[in-house]
Amino acid sequence: MSGSEIITFFELFLPTGVQISFACLRLVKLLNGVLENSHYRSAPRVNLTRVFYGVMFDAGSTGTRIHIYKFIQKDPGNPLLDNEMYHAVKPGLSAYKDNPEEVCRIFVLRQLLKIAKKTVPEEEWRRTPVVLKATAGLRLLPEDKACALLNEVRHVFHESPFYVPSNSVTIMNGTNEGMFLYIYFFFARGILAFSLTVGILDLGGGSTQITFLPKSKKTVESAPHSYIAKFNLFNSTYQLYTHSYLGNGLYAARLATLGALGADDTVPPSHAVDLHELSPGYAGYKLCYYEVMKVIKGIVHQPYEVKGSSVFYAFSYYFDRAVESGLIDDSRGGAIEVRDFKKRAKEVCNKMTQYRAISPFLCMDMTYITCLLKEGFGFKDNTVLQLAKKVNNVETSWALGATFDYFRNLNIH
Repeated sequence: MSGSEIITFFELFLPTGVQISFACLRLVKLLNGVLENSHYRSAPRVNLTRVFYGVMFDAGSTGTRIHIYKFIQKDPGNPLLDNEMYHAVKPGLSAYKDNPEEVCRIFVLRQLLKIAKKTVPEEEWRRTPVVLKATAGLRLLPEDKACALLNEVRHVFHESPFYVPSNSVTIMNGTNEGMFLYIYFFFARGILAFSLTVGILDLGGGSTQITFLPKSKKTVESAPHSYIAKFNLFNSTYQLYTHSYLGNGLYAARLATLGALGADDTVPPSHAVDLHELSPGYAGYKLCYYEVMKVIKGIVHQPYEVKGSSVFYAFSYYFDRAVESGLIDDSRGGAIEVRDFKKRAKEVCNKMTQYRAISPFLCMDMTYITCLLKEGFGFKDNTVLQLAKKVNNVETSWALGATFDYFRNLNIH
């Protein structure tokens, strides 16, 4: 492997137009120095355009999404993230928990793999890795049921023409989910030095995550040990506050609020729809707030510095419910304050006839989001939340960060 090829995997995920960071330049210089003093120095330099693809499946609690990334490097030059193909389908893997063999027979993985085959040129199939990482939907399942599902997925993958790594199908822990989303966010924005003033909030169906780079020692010292994660990137070590609250995603919270969440339940949305008439939202905002408080109280840790002036980006169901309730525009997203969720939650709960056609659970969902932000994480009313579906035309997901991590580990070990 030539020096430029090794460097490629460290630079692989820079968005179009982004120049390599000083830290990465030092890394490149170090690698070039090593290679110039090895037998590789005799290899002729050829100017080539290299194309790389990565296929990442996000297997969540309410659906499965495929992210197909294309990267281009012109030698000499920096690799660029050229584009992303994204597609989402329902239901999630956990819907097949009692009949895992159905994953092979009818599951939509095959449909998504067909999309990958159409997107990735045939000559690239055998060297394009296909990876699936499952999140809260499978983390909530008993181990034997989760393993049975993953084995069926492996079978489907091995039937495909793509490269299937030995660790291609796994359940991702909550720490990595938050960390990969953080990495994605900064690469998608074209920022190679992590900011001290921006945090990430993600609200899925089965779990919710909070991730930020602490700027106060008190935040680190007062946090549970498992909430602080260290990782290395571009010759720098970063220390993140990150935690995933399993069972506190939107659909899981609905069921827990209604007293319908058992120890072995997964959180398929169809269950919640059957229970909508029991929603405490119909009794008004105050009673609904009281009920959802029971799902949050004593569970969610309040980081010391979230009461400060940091700006948080909020993704997934934060964005979706803000759109449905009319707080933001679907195509543009926007910035709102925590108090805006509270105000709109009251309006929705007090005008259920008007909003019921949009979603019979909108009162409960908006109240839960308000309670989670204020009583759970401890945000002030004036904390600014930037709500987005995409960043620079790349879907908001941990998938890009996980793909980067896969290629990085592949080439440094």
